[in-house]
Amino acid sequence: LLRKGGGALRFRPVADRYGRLKSKESDMHRIGLSLALALVVTIATPPAAGQTVVAELFTSQSCSSCPPAEALLGELAERPGVVALEWHVDYWDDLVYGRAGRWQDPFSDPAFTERQRAYNRSIRQSRQIYTPQLVVDGTVELVGCDRTTAELAIQALGSAPDLAAVSVTREGSGLIVLVDGAVTDPATVLLVTFLDQRTTDVSRGENHGRTLVNHHVVTGAHPLGGWQGGRRTFAIAPDLLGPADDCAVLVQSAGRDGILGAAYCPSPSS
Repeated sequence: LLRKGGGALRFRPVADRYGRLKSKESDMHRIGLSLALALVVTIATPPAAGQTVVAELFTSQSCSSCPPAEALLGELAERPGVVALEWHVDYWDDLVYGRAGRWQDPFSDPAFTERQRAYNRSIRQSRQIYTPQLVVDGTVELVGCDRTTAELAIQALGSAPDLAAVSVTREGSGLIVLVDGAVTDPATVLLVTFLDQRTTDVSRGENHGRTLVNHHVVTGAHPLGGWQGGRRTFAIAPDLLGPADDCAVLVQSAGRDGILGAAYCPSPSS
């Protein structure tokens, strides 16, 4: 049912732009996906060393439904074998929430919204987007705070071998990326920079009065070049890393419809 680089299994929740789900239809899809994934997990072996699952959360500090999903993403960020990334979208930034007014998410970026739109076109064949949304390995999407379904998806996709082996090493003040594998479809090697953790006191908007903690907050995505199988290296200059705390490298198939492999960048002390 699930495979690296493209999955037949899809979860299609219905939501408005404010993250509120239409419960009946969403529950039906959630149950269907949970049962299907459970079948996969029961026959799947534990993930082997070198197999990586990418969990991408699309969220906003102006979304009152998002903090539980952000807490789950923080847990995934600490888990071996999972590359966890938090993308803050911008379509909440202009929402006026009564007397609390608007809140401009300091981490939002229209480019991150476009990444989410591309996933929804690919996975759901829909132009509709919502928060919080979790996308696993670029092939399965679900409500970001749905812990059970997220765990099942990660286990199932983690049982499949990566199609691209990715390693990142330090060379001076820069980085060297090595990608190797036997694929024929074109893919893009993407450098994603992020902040490890940030705490924000939100004074306005739907989350006014709350203190939010965000993990692996994406600051930018930079294509390093194309890849179509074989062994290839990419050099990352120090200025490309910017002020971010850390980074990850993703190998993503053309059309953004699947993650073929991924790895975190090594820490400066490694």
